[in-house]
Amino acid sequence: MDTEKIIQALVQAIGPKAVKTEKEDLASYAFDATPDMPTALPDVVVFPESSDHVQAIVAIANRHRVPVYTRGSGTNLSGGTIPLKNGIVMVMLKMNKILEIDVENLTATCEPGVIIADLNAAVGEYGLMYPPDPGSVDTATMGGSVAECSGGLRGLKYGVTKHYIMGLDVILANGKMMTCGGKTVKNVSGYDMVKLFVGAEGTLGVVTRIVCKLIPTPEARKTATATFASIDDAANAVAGIIKSKVIPATLEIMDRVTIQTVENYLHLGLPTEAEAILVIEVDGLPEVVEREAEAVVKVCKANHGDVIIAANDKERDGLLAARRAALPALAQLSPTTVLEDATVPRSKVPEMIHAIRTIADKYDLSIGTFGHAGDGNLHPTIVTDETNTEEMARVHQAVDDIFAAAVEMGGTLSGEHGIGIAKQKYLTREFGEAGLEALKAVKRALDPDNLLNPGKVVSI
Repeated sequence: MDTEKIIQALVQAIGPKAVKTEKEDLASYAFDATPDMPTALPDVVVFPESSDHVQAIVAIANRHRVPVYTRGSGTNLSGGTIPLKNGIVMVMLKMNKILEIDVENLTATCEPGVIIADLNAAVGEYGLMYPPDPGSVDTATMGGSVAECSGGLRGLKYGVTKHYIMGLDVILANGKMMTCGGKTVKNVSGYDMVKLFVGAEGTLGVVTRIVCKLIPTPEARKTATATFASIDDAANAVAGIIKSKVIPATLEIMDRVTIQTVENYLHLGLPTEAEAILVIEVDGLPEVVEREAEAVVKVCKANHGDVIIAANDKERDGLLAARRAALPALAQLSPTTVLEDATVPRSKVPEMIHAIRTIADKYDLSIGTFGHAGDGNLHPTIVTDETNTEEMARVHQAVDDIFAAAVEMGGTLSGEHGIGIAKQKYLTREFGEAGLEALKAVKRALDPDNLLNPGKVVSI
């Protein structure tokens, strides 16, 4: 590979200010937010400002057979943006325009570098919202969210990213642009290419324009916490809420380790002796919210829960802040925080939490568990130190056991974080050999030279 020739071609195509080659610049893009991952310096970092720029970059990469790693804010948690084979890192943050808010069709059209929180602020002025709500909502980009199919605290009621992406412009590995989907509510023309690219982690194409569905902002909401002396009571309350035909917008769980850590971090007055806390929010029409809140309280109390309802937005924000603080709080305990994403059917939540505790004891590790109890998406978080070789060996064994347990319970390797590098070795457990080969066949068909984010999801 003639790196100098590639750099010269990139400078000519998108301008010298958009091309970075200094070692300090390259080092900033050798890693992402995922701990315990390999790092690698790219050969060059580029900052496209338009779809034409992206097309030119991919065409250069195709001509020189050099890999391209598309990146947003780098908040992903699966090693999905690490440039394992060097090459070009393409940072999409300058493509950050909201192109249109279409109130009549309830859609927004934006570039991939738009921050999710900024999109919601913009559409909120029209009484609308974009529901996917990842924990990194203030820094994560729409393009990254599409790539990882991120979820978040509102996933139980409103779903995840793939449920809101209606259309995409995608630059394919051959440098050509493809448009799929659009603003129509119904679209069954051919294969569902929009869904194929959502969650593909940039391995099948580079997204340059996104059409997303919006919904009206709920008129009312009520937020509560329920404290339990037993993890089983908390899990039974989750099941009971769903059985009562209430689908909360938010139904989150934090276990004892997480509660104690968050309280030490934020000093919110959380009950540190509790085995579990549920954070619950219902929203919708005012009369429906009142009825659903009453049902939630009834179920929680029937399962020995102590319920506190937020009296105002300030108290609500405090309750949600406790849940959002789970990861940064746990990260204070040790230099390395290994956050996993095991997801099981919601009826298996208590069994999965017990399995995680057993695994923690087996390998003598501290594991805090929190996550989206309502949809079975748990985040067992191991606090450790990656410089401790012996402990990290136990961490890796524990992670193996966590995913084995999740799959055995009918679960999946990822509910919202993606596969990236971190979970590739487990794919056969979920898909089988035939399924894994089908994934590879899709990759070969759209990226035969393995130039787009190579080494992620599947290796070919």
